[in-house]
Amino acid sequence: MKTQMKEKIKKAPNVPGVYFFKNKQGKIIYIGRAVNLKNRLKNYISPTDPKTQKMTEEANSLSWQKTKNLLEAIILEANYIKKYQPFYNIREKDNRSFVYIVIPNISWSYPKIVRAREVDKYLIGKSFIFGPLQSYSLAKNFLFIIRKIFPYSTCRYNQEKPCFYYQIGLCSGKCLGKITEKDYKKLINALIAFLSGKKQIAKNYLKKYSPKKLPLLNQIDDTPLIITEPSKNNFTQRIEGYDISHFGGKQTVGSLVVFENGNFISSEYKKFKIKNAKPNDDLAAIKEMIERRFNHLEWPLPNFILIDGGKTQVKTVEDVLKEKNINIPVIGIAKFNNDKIVFGKNIKKSVKDLITISFKTLQKIRNEAHRFTNAYRKQISHLKKSANK
Repeated sequence: MKTQMKEKIKKAPNVPGVYFFKNKQGKIIYIGRAVNLKNRLKNYISPTDPKTQKMTEEANSLSWQKTKNLLEAIILEANYIKKYQPFYNIREKDNRSFVYIVIPNISWSYPKIVRAREVDKYLIGKSFIFGPLQSYSLAKNFLFIIRKIFPYSTCRYNQEKPCFYYQIGLCSGKCLGKITEKDYKKLINALIAFLSGKKQIAKNYLKKYSPKKLPLLNQIDDTPLIITEPSKNNFTQRIEGYDISHFGGKQTVGSLVVFENGNFISSEYKKFKIKNAKPNDDLAAIKEMIERRFNHLEWPLPNFILIDGGKTQVKTVEDVLKEKNINIPVIGIAKFNNDKIVFGKNIKKSVKDLITISFKTLQKIRNEAHRFTNAYRKQISHLKKSANK
């Protein structure tokens, strides 16, 4: 990378936005987005990926455009890629993990998430195609936010009962016949305008037909997007899962497992041999485990803590964090209550919505923590038996 670009990166702002790499001829060769422009662009100074190395060697200049939030950055990135067709972005488009959001040109249409290999069949028929996006989960959470502003319908027209999404404010009322096909078409056109970067058209629609939704457009809460943003954009989704195990109240052990950007990082798992808690006192064991873990602030901090348990277990973890002046959201899964999710006090509504969507992921983390803890307890039990022989 050229020295002048390295110097420019030092001046990049700590805000969301879109960035552009250009070659000597001034042609855009790559467009990207970021939760934090400065942090993201730093990754290009010494890239390890061969494709990125080649791009930065070819690049001659760098610029960026700041946005209010990540949602706006995603929309701008997609539309700029469509407009300029940068060489290194086009090379990525056949990535099988990529997805598109498609709105078919039919009556009562609504956005669908389509895999990259299937998008070609929508090119005929004037369907609106937005993307690509790097993952299904990113697209799903993207639509979750959009649907709060433009509540499209996926239900049948004028059915007997309101659909689930209508009951939570994410459906226009097609299920109850509360919107005509003509007015629904206007809603979809406004949604398409918004995704096309024509924000003023979307605003005009909301002012006229749904003024209560206008503040949502002006103050977008993109927490679900940030949480699922791929790590190459310099955001790491790290969840630590905790569990304890004992044998008849004895040999109590605890463990933490790490789930980061969709994968378990087994090299960062930790084991805790409980030393001070009394036998059968699970809460004291949890307290000791969490205290010992957060005595190690040199370890990376998680975005969330998941504990196998209900309200009392969640509160125990929160109390320890409060004592240490650490603010990390805590979630519990109460296995004796049909795996009900229990939220700590400091979790925002938007994050609760996202966690509900990702319920299977949380179960997977809880189960892995349970497996790892039991394996450790059995290992200790085996060692004790061997020592007594």
